[in-house]
Amino acid sequence: MPQFDAIIIGTGQAGPSLAHRLAAAGQRVAIIERHRFGGTCVNTGCTPTKTLVASAYAAHLARRAGDYGVSVSGPVTVDMKKVKARKDHVLGFSTRGVERALRSNPMITVHQGHARLASPRSVTVGGETLNAPRIFINVGGRASVPDIPGLDQIEYFTNSTLLDAEFLPPHLIVVGGSYVGLELAQVYRRFGSAVSVIEMAPRLIPREDEDVSAAVAGILHAEGIALHLGASGLRLAKRGNGIAASFDAGGRNEVTGTHVLIAVGRRPNTDDLGLDAAGVAVDKRGFIEVDDRLQTNVPGIWALGDCNGRGAFTHTSYNDFEIVAANILDSDPRRVGERIAAYNLYTDPPLGRAGLTEAEVRKSGRPALMAKMAMEDVSRAFEKGETQGFMKVLVDAETKRFLGASILGVGGDEVIHAILDLMYAEAPYPVMQRAVHIHPTVSELLPTMLGDLKPLA
Repeated sequence: MPQFDAIIIGTGQAGPSLAHRLAAAGQRVAIIERHRFGGTCVNTGCTPTKTLVASAYAAHLARRAGDYGVSVSGPVTVDMKKVKARKDHVLGFSTRGVERALRSNPMITVHQGHARLASPRSVTVGGETLNAPRIFINVGGRASVPDIPGLDQIEYFTNSTLLDAEFLPPHLIVVGGSYVGLELAQVYRRFGSAVSVIEMAPRLIPREDEDVSAAVAGILHAEGIALHLGASGLRLAKRGNGIAASFDAGGRNEVTGTHVLIAVGRRPNTDDLGLDAAGVAVDKRGFIEVDDRLQTNVPGIWALGDCNGRGAFTHTSYNDFEIVAANILDSDPRRVGERIAAYNLYTDPPLGRAGLTEAEVRKSGRPALMAKMAMEDVSRAFEKGETQGFMKVLVDAETKRFLGASILGVGGDEVIHAILDLMYAEAPYPVMQRAVHIHPTVSELLPTMLGDLKPLA
């Protein structure tokens, strides 16, 4: 039976980086991939969806050309086959790069097939058993498909399968009003589909503050996306050549569309991994339980990325690699608990988020200060003709350190890092307040906004 120093299951953001780092340390590594190299981000997540967002933005901007004094003769149309071809080109470039780098490393052996743990020190793949004193699980996740009455009688999309479509759905019904659902809802609306969003919670992206949810809802509504909130008792059924979605929301409602996208969350790919054979513990949702160094309950087995339920983002998955490598190879005791929550919602304009929400700060009961500024008061946003949204910052009244921020507006997905970096530095907000930022930018208004901090009532 082949003997290695380490076995890595999965080639998402954490796996390949860890493989190369271990190989550079002189270790023989086996890495296993059952499908496409690169994991969720490269194949069905960040990379392909952001190419769609870019195409949708181009179409949207072309329709607004007149606002900038630019004439576009004739209606703006979208060629979905070309949109998909561009997406496939970008995606293929990324996934081929991951595979090529792994196969070209003499210390790494690539195995393709479905991996299963046979014991705490062995993994089977393709009829072969591999052995190693260390096993790293990086199997990612997939779209969760709930038990909706009638769903088994219709064809539907998930975020993965929608990426393969070369046509424009005349009317797309999106079940789920959170990050994935809203991003794709806006994309397909800008491509030319009619779009209806059905969300069970009383507001969109309920994880965010109410003012953020309301502002995002207003942006999407202004683009012609129908929002149905507080829906319960959802049922789906064929209706002629279309699909009817019926639900309760202040009475019985029905929306008839042509296609359905299910975007209600994610689940880990741990169903058929043989975790029981190795004694690896999972929680009630199937996520592998890990400690603050990403070790499972079984010595010698780690879980990284979406399958451990500790991040669910590409950047947190990569940070998982950094934490594991630091502890194993560098004697550097890095921990997951040192990580600050940060992520983006890639609607247009995007939402950049870091740290605590206003609701979380209020719940904590700590004395805090808050400042808020409308994007229409930001010169750069006004000049670009993109004034939707606002910026909001919260700081601790005693330590003067940043607690969190929400930046919904043009450039918000990049501007948020100015605050995030100071949070990691544990610097008080006057450091930013006294900084001289460049004009004209969105970031230049952060110091100005901090001058308006007021006690959180």
